[in-house]
Amino acid sequence: MGMQGKTVLIADTKKGKDRLAKARKKLSDCKELYLFILPVAVYFFIFSYMPLYGIQLSFKYFNPALGIAGSKWVGFDNFTRFFKSFYFWRLMRNTVWLSLYSLIAAFPFPIIMALTFNEIRNGKLKKAVQTIAYAPHFISVVVLVGILNLFFNTGTGFVNVVLKSFNKEAIPFLTDAGIFPSMYVWSGVWQNAGWNSIIYIAALSGIDPQLHEAAQIDGANKFQRIIHINIPSIMPTIVILFILNTGRIMNVGFEKIFLMQNSLNIETSDVIPTFVYQSGLINMDYGFSTAVGLFNNVINVIMLLMVNRLSRKVNDISLF
Repeated sequence: MGMQGKTVLIADTKKGKDRLAKARKKLSDCKELYLFILPVAVYFFIFSYMPLYGIQLSFKYFNPALGIAGSKWVGFDNFTRFFKSFYFWRLMRNTVWLSLYSLIAAFPFPIIMALTFNEIRNGKLKKAVQTIAYAPHFISVVVLVGILNLFFNTGTGFVNVVLKSFNKEAIPFLTDAGIFPSMYVWSGVWQNAGWNSIIYIAALSGIDPQLHEAAQIDGANKFQRIIHINIPSIMPTIVILFILNTGRIMNVGFEKIFLMQNSLNIETSDVIPTFVYQSGLINMDYGFSTAVGLFNNVINVIMLLMVNRLSRKVNDISLF
């Protein structure tokens, strides 16, 4: 090796040592932060990444006696079986419709509530209103469905009792397949709109007060300041949350739909998560149910990537 080669090698070694020293210093300076992150990382590794080992069930005819490794490999047969099944189009229609309905109905409400809360100047009133708005979020799904039964049951529900007292026909809120999507979506809006407004309130709190002062001097009223200052300032937050919500377009949830589901509304309440439960835990067809769940997640990932790319092109705001 010539003198020049030795010089280059020494220089590269020195650069490597400098980078390593910088990394150690950075790790040392932020060790408390990494300690805070560690439990979250461990949680996701155990409960989110380790179960990914089971994805291979999608491509096997699972036999509990043989285990995952010993079960017969069937390739894409489970997926083909799902695509050709009688339930496929009904499940897709119901899942997509409930998700879109939820997104369209529920997404604007937290923004409107946050903008409203931000304009309340009385501190005690503001706290009281926010507490009332946040409270439904802490009601469990089981209790929420119980409340829906208490108020909207066809025979004994409070609403139908009132309707009957005025000689009106009872409305089958919980058993009519056509009414089910609205009952599901709007009960969710009532429960979560207040809680979901918190992140927008936090974003609004970061707006420079001087912007509002300058606008007031120029004669802008409250509504004009909301339109031209508040909304543009929180637009990046709105876009990011919209992307995240769109990425969950096929995740309508399981517990609430399962508890609200019955034989009379099954035509619109049968969705992919309930079908996975029925196929996997009831019928014990684990490979097939895993394939259906994997298909659902792949669609979510594709939607997330598409909306993220579109957002980046349109307004240069994206997750990555």
